[in-house]
Amino acid sequence: MPEKLTNRETALAPLIEKGWAEVDGRDAITKTFEFSNFVQAFGWMTRVALWAEKLNHHPEWTNVYKSVEVTLSTHDADGLTELDIRLAEKMESL
Repeated sequence: MPEKLTNRETALAPLIEKGWAEVDGRDAITKTFEFSNFVQAFGWMTRVALWAEKLNHHPEWTNVYKSVEVTLSTHDADGLTELDIRLAEKMESL
């Protein structure tokens, strides 16, 4: 089972700089990604889905037209883990 982050501030700092935010009342991070249109948003979600499967770690997300709202937290650990950081970093690179 994944372990909760021990280096929380260090791990989150680069993501906070890129627009991620901590979720109030929950050990999770969130960000809304904006795209030019629905096809680009859905294409990005498809690429993220392939990485999520490789990591065996799946995001909570919603898609409305050209926006994708993402929340990351590891349910098995009841909070943020290295898996969340890795998936957020991958989302940023895609």
